[in-house]
Amino acid sequence: MDFRPIFLIIGLLLTTLAAGMCVPAAADAFAGNPDWQVFLVAAGVTLFVGVAMALTSYAGGTRLNVRQAFIMTTLAWLFLTLFAALPFMFSELEMSFTDAIFEAMSGITTTGSTVITGLDEAPPGILLWRAFLQWMGGIGIIVMAIAVLPMLRVGGMQLFRMESSEPGSEKALPRAAQIAGAIAAIYAGLTAIWAAAYWMAGMTGFEAIAHSMTTIATGGFSTSDGSIGHFDSALIDVIATLGMIVGGLPFLLYLKTVQGHWRALFDDSQVQWFLSIVAIAVILTAAFLWLDTGFDPFQSMRYAAFNVVSIITGTGYATADYGLWGGFAPPIFFYIMFIGGCAGSTTCGIKIFRFQVLYAAARTQIYHLLHPHGVFIPYYGRRPIPDEVIVSVLSFFFVFGMCFGLLAIGLGMLGLDYLTAVSSAATAISNVGPALGPVVGPSGTFQPLPDAAKWLLSAGMLLGRLELFTVLILFSPAFWRG
Repeated sequence: MDFRPIFLIIGLLLTTLAAGMCVPAAADAFAGNPDWQVFLVAAGVTLFVGVAMALTSYAGGTRLNVRQAFIMTTLAWLFLTLFAALPFMFSELEMSFTDAIFEAMSGITTTGSTVITGLDEAPPGILLWRAFLQWMGGIGIIVMAIAVLPMLRVGGMQLFRMESSEPGSEKALPRAAQIAGAIAAIYAGLTAIWAAAYWMAGMTGFEAIAHSMTTIATGGFSTSDGSIGHFDSALIDVIATLGMIVGGLPFLLYLKTVQGHWRALFDDSQVQWFLSIVAIAVILTAAFLWLDTGFDPFQSMRYAAFNVVSIITGTGYATADYGLWGGFAPPIFFYIMFIGGCAGSTTCGIKIFRFQVLYAAARTQIYHLLHPHGVFIPYYGRRPIPDEVIVSVLSFFFVFGMCFGLLAIGLGMLGLDYLTAVSSAATAISNVGPALGPVVGPSGTFQPLPDAAKWLLSAGMLLGRLELFTVLILFSPAFWRG
């Protein structure tokens, strides 16, 4: 196999990461924090490795076949995580290698789980670096969902191959690179809008920029241990809720909207399903809070809307410890962890379109049972669903459940209690952030867990972010023989 195209792309990504390190370096230098030197040295090392990889691999070009794309996708996330961990290790925080990798993996996969305490007193460079990692991971996963995953046919993503290259839908932007560039511009524009909104709602400029990056990326890293709850502002809660919903919708549809297809977003069945599920979960949770916990209707709706949207989109912000809301809330939050947002968004989890495919297939099966000689075809978006897609989606559900179960069992074997083990496995493989319980819930961190558990969870975050099969296929001997 020719690894030159793989290392060329990874080299370019590392060069971008090195450039990104200069931003927190400038923030620390402006604040008089000595960590600016750490960021500059880390940037120099990352830049050297990235440029060396790119120059030595340049002759191989950038065209990838399917097998090379699988390897590139996984290696890119691993290399970026490794170099992104450098500032965490050598900054004032002096994090261990395990903790630094965990924090970097959580950032680059937009999970939002953290091992850092005392964020309110943390240096500005580290806070900005955490936000930047999630912001870069968010745009990375959008581009991957548009350009790479449909080609790899991972978990039914081939459904969107025609959508991203459909004649007439992107006439002005026929190439994948141009589409990715246009979506990156929209992504940056939305980030700027939300930064301005946060600032006008009462955040400082620094807090507004950091939170806008992690909101649109549905990442969830905050500048305070109290997350968004630190600001105790209903207006900020509303802005964050809307931002998380925006991050959970398909960015390709934003591009179509900008190009003049004004109804593209709301005519999409995936968007309709997503907003319907969010509305139902919010109403049920708000009703429970109002009737069972004594919150008034406004408070119930405020807390329910924010925290439900935060969990279902995998953002992981919190305004309250929902583990203390009684017996109804934890099961709701546990199950919506797995759902995720729409394909082509910054969210992770199982994703709405797979539930749609599964529903269409199950409905067709019921019709076949009722009318054995009838011909019934499952549809998605007014198009017949190929059998290959249904098999891919069913396989994804099976592998997702198996990986979740093995991860939870592994954490249990390391001594974690049942609730911590199961909810930590769920939040890692769904890239949500906080889990359930007093240890890793919204009011806790993952710092108390043993190092082995942190490595397991880091692996779970990578698996979940890269749609499972992209990583698991590399462990197949047949892949390397082919």
